[in-house]
Amino acid sequence: MSKLLQDFSIPAVFAGFITFLIGISVSAVLVIQGAQSLGANPEQIASWFWALGLAIGLTGLILSWKYKYPVATAWSTPGIALIIATGSHYSLAQAIGAFILCGILTAIVGFSGLFQRLLAKIPLSLSCAMLAGILLKFGLQLFVQLQHQWTFVVSLLAIYLVAKRLLPRYSIVITVIAAMLLCPILLNFQFPNLNWSISKPVWVTPEFSWTACLGLAFPLFIINMSSQFLPGIGMIKSYGYQPHTNSLVGWIGISQTALAPFGAFSVCLAAISAAVSLDDQVHPDPKRRYIAGMSCGLFYILMGLFATTLTQLLLAFPSVFIMTLAGIALFGTISHNIAIAFQQPSDREPALLTFLMSASGIQLFGVGSAFWGLLLGIVVALVLNFKPTQK
Repeated sequence: MSKLLQDFSIPAVFAGFITFLIGISVSAVLVIQGAQSLGANPEQIASWFWALGLAIGLTGLILSWKYKYPVATAWSTPGIALIIATGSHYSLAQAIGAFILCGILTAIVGFSGLFQRLLAKIPLSLSCAMLAGILLKFGLQLFVQLQHQWTFVVSLLAIYLVAKRLLPRYSIVITVIAAMLLCPILLNFQFPNLNWSISKPVWVTPEFSWTACLGLAFPLFIINMSSQFLPGIGMIKSYGYQPHTNSLVGWIGISQTALAPFGAFSVCLAAISAAVSLDDQVHPDPKRRYIAGMSCGLFYILMGLFATTLTQLLLAFPSVFIMTLAGIALFGTISHNIAIAFQQPSDREPALLTFLMSASGIQLFGVGSAFWGLLLGIVVALVLNFKPTQK
């Protein structure tokens, strides 16, 4: 406990909150839509958020504390998109069975070391290029919002730059506070009437079917691995940490398996939102940034306990609020990954193609652009840098 108090910092808590805010706000509506596509009633939908909040919160909290670096977890946005697209073909019980199988598969590839052996063969420059490509749209969205709410965006950007110049450690903290103060003044925002109540879990007895396993469980597993765990591990490594890949993937898989009957359709390493908790704005000392991961976990647990209330509050914020705040918070991460990706001249061509493909946002065969961008970069690197052995 004394070490926690010693390592505690306000910027780390705010970084954890922003990580949580980005993770939930972008796709909370999609979770509701995905549950509805499977025939879930309002009580079951609330249970989904309860299960996701506890699974994500506990894994992030415990793993960050255990390994002393930020471990941000989240649900998979591409995963919920898959559920929305295919949900009408399955019953809720069949989908729950598929979620359990997906969690079991995740735990197996984690604890067995298969996932780590694959990662060891991927160059850091390509991982960083992939991450920069994924994050690029958030940086661009900041300026896209100028044509809709330029006063809010320009005001917040100016506040961030001044804070970055005068109080760099607290620049994100100041920016978040300013955003909340400016939101009701410059944007169309009214504080909602909140109904405070503790969410209750609803058990759904799983049903295992071949159609749901082949059409939902395996595609969801592949999407989670390629779109979440792969860039998530790469994000942690890009900041100089040595992630405990086997344990991270394995225990996250266990958490999904345990809470899937209550609606935890996907528990993964966060990729995009995790960047906020890893950046040096959290704390100059990398050994003290784990507080941000723990804080993020606590916010997810609160979301689970007050799922209906907190979701209602977060969804009340205008999209320009979320997009602007996310874009500013990710400035440092985007530049960090671009710098590493294009540092070595021999890596620039593969890194460029990885970056562009990852930034495209396309989905092929249900798999996101992050996977295809990395695959393209590996192929290009082999073609350009392959040197046949001389006899």
